Amino acid sequence: MPLPFKSFDEMTPDDYANIGLKVGLEVHQQLLTRRKLFCRCPAGRYSDAYDAVILRHMRPTLSELGEYDGTALMEKKTRKNIYYRIHHDTVCTYEFDDTPPFFIDDEALDIALEICLLLRLNLVGELHIARKQYLDGSIPTGFQRTGILGTDGWIPFGDRRIRIRQLSIEEDACREVSDVGHDRVYLTDRLGMPLIETVTEPDLHTPQEAAAVGQILRRLARSTGKVRTGYGAGRQDVNVSVAGGQRCEIKGTPQIWRNPRLIYNEARRQCSLLYIRGLLHERGVRPETFSWAHQDVTGIVAKTDYEPLRAAIAAGQVVRCVVLRGFAGLLNEPTQEHTTFAKEFSDRVRVIACLTQLPNLIHSDMASETLAGRDWKQLRRRMRADHGDALLLVWGNAADTETACHEIALRAREATIGVPNDTRQAYKDGTNGFERVLPGAERMYPDTDLPPLAIRQERLDRIAARLPEFVWDREARYRALGLPADVLTALIEPRAAALFDRLTGELGLPPRFVAVLLGQRLKGLRRRGVPVDTLTPEEIYAVCAAHAKGRLTREGLPVVLRLVAE
Repeated sequence: MPLPFKSFDEMTPDDYANIGLKVGLEVHQQLLTRRKLFCRCPAGRYSDAYDAVILRHMRPTLSELGEYDGTALMEKKTRKNIYYRIHHDTVCTYEFDDTPPFFIDDEALDIALEICLLLRLNLVGELHIARKQYLDGSIPTGFQRTGILGTDGWIPFGDRRIRIRQLSIEEDACREVSDVGHDRVYLTDRLGMPLIETVTEPDLHTPQEAAAVGQILRRLARSTGKVRTGYGAGRQDVNVSVAGGQRCEIKGTPQIWRNPRLIYNEARRQCSLLYIRGLLHERGVRPETFSWAHQDVTGIVAKTDYEPLRAAIAAGQVVRCVVLRGFAGLLNEPTQEHTTFAKEFSDRVRVIACLTQLPNLIHSDMASETLAGRDWKQLRRRMRADHGDALLLVWGNAADTETACHEIALRAREATIGVPNDTRQAYKDGTNGFERVLPGAERMYPDTDLPPLAIRQERLDRIAARLPEFVWDREARYRALGLPADVLTALIEPRAAALFDRLTGELGLPPRFVAVLLGQRLKGLRRRGVPVDTLTPEEIYAVCAAHAKGRLTREGLPVVLRLVAE
């Protein structure tokens, strides 16, 4: 019987406990600095305009132990042309490894250390910069400079603590413009901007817990007033595993509210892959007995009515068939919502063989929707396949289809083992797809350009003296005042919190009234196009002071604030 899996809305904490769900977060947050991390280019200037284009090809290098990282080897197979669109105002020769790095930006380091202290991390005595390989092209040098600042911290969550494994300071990557076939295009304006990565232990056991802790970490960083906000300024990677599965990383989700469904679908996918492994073992298909073959079958399907194949053959492309012994009926097994096991193969073909035009494969479990019955019979005869075997067809140029066949076989063999270690791409519908092999320790090696930097106690004392109030303490204080829950987030930002305290303390205005004004009324004006972000705290204070003195009614406050803003 197929593995029963409840819908997202029906799942309970006990259900997640039964499958052994574990979730950890990696929270990436851009820091609000004037300059980039290792050069003196300005940070935070975004533009789609560019002055020139640079082409590069990435190649893997050996680690310190003489080993290749699996992700690097995977990227080599893609044979990508990486195009960088550069703007003279936002990049320099450092980003392209033609100039050594400057010393780390002090402003960025201070902000990162402040957040370390808020997370109660044990700080390092010396900052050692390392290089982390990135061969997807998102960093032109092929590596990212990164350094661990603190380890073994924690934050409160309900009646328990969520452990913080570490916080690193690092440089951000390029913005991807497109990725079609063998061509990938990036904009370099974001490249090199200061970023922190906060990593939790896998202490979260439901999707809802993961979202809640993600919000706490987001609010904690924002409580400093020294991080960037807006779409893409904060991004989360979500690490998910179930009992018997493997850690898989869902990469770069910019909106926390999307995380629960992404986690649910990844848990469901891993349980489904374990179920499929069990079916294969029952059929005698194990890693040591796995068998496959592939052939060029262009001639057999040359007269097909299936439009994608007909168009490919007319364009002079090759059609290859892969037979997977013992896989019949499994490719239609559901893995995620609206997703079947066949997509595991389609994703690998799309990413590694660069067959990006969908559909990029068809298979015998969907026979009636594609080729005529006589074509499938001929293919089975050619491939010497019986009814217990599955057939998959791919089409494209000779080199890419050869790569695709071998990737299909590799993914099929992994299915006999269980859940592969993957980095997954998040989709808007809450499902995910293959992005790359999960990187290993082999991708890290010491940076030879920058010396260790001592983190002196005087520096830490100076930062500790001006730490903001813990975000959970501030929220508890506001709740005790009876403030509505939906305005608390707006009051976490330091300027809003300071203004709230002044308006309630100095002017004696009711806390609930002030909270609604700052958290709801101003937001409503912004939705109507009023430029409320141009209002200074002093201007808002002056308008509220007029109300406190009886010169302005409550109803008149938003009207006057709108006039001042405009």
